[in-house]
Amino acid sequence: MKKLAIFDFDGTLCDTVMDVVICFDEALSSYGFPTLTRQEYIECLGGNIDEAVSLILKDQNSKENIELIKNAYEKLYSVSNKQNSVPFPDALEVLNKLQEKGILLAINSNRKTDSIKYFADKYFKSIDFVLIEGHNPDYPSKPNPFGVNRIIKKADVSLDETVYIGDSSTDINTAKNSGIDCILVSWGYGNEKDYENEYVLKVVEDMNQLLDIV
Repeated sequence: MKKLAIFDFDGTLCDTVMDVVICFDEALSSYGFPTLTRQEYIECLGGNIDEAVSLILKDQNSKENIELIKNAYEKLYSVSNKQNSVPFPDALEVLNKLQEKGILLAINSNRKTDSIKYFADKYFKSIDFVLIEGHNPDYPSKPNPFGVNRIIKKADVSLDETVYIGDSSTDINTAKNSGIDCILVSWGYGNEKDYENEYVLKVVEDMNQLLDIV
């Protein structure tokens, strides 16, 4: 049995992409850049904000344009009501049950830490996360194992006692670079190629399956 479960956030615990799409659409349109489809945006996400904006801008991704759209997006997102961002079905219930079983819980994401904490306080108040490690521009972001290593150190567990739960290739590579097992969820923003990755211990289709596997 695992002692520590580290969760990705977007696409794993919460469905957040629609509010991201809305704000990127407005940011890009306001400066005359083409917008993308929902699926195209999803394919650009996974890295930190600078990496995401660079991919979204495609061949117009100069340093100046990245900074322009990033700042516009972040201003729009910060004041949006984020009404479309909600936990996936049974997320809170499963986290509560894992916590009751004595499993330590943490979050490691390329979303900024303050943003993750906003949603954690809103939707997961009963969960005592060991650590919430979001993107910090001063430190390496996923798939670098920096955040995972900080969580494991604070939890004081071994690599064998830890599992990473995510939805995409970024999460697979984060787990692999950290030397820990990886479980992938199918309700997020991943694809068939991710689900067939040989490093993945298990692909789950229902949140409640995590109770048996972890």
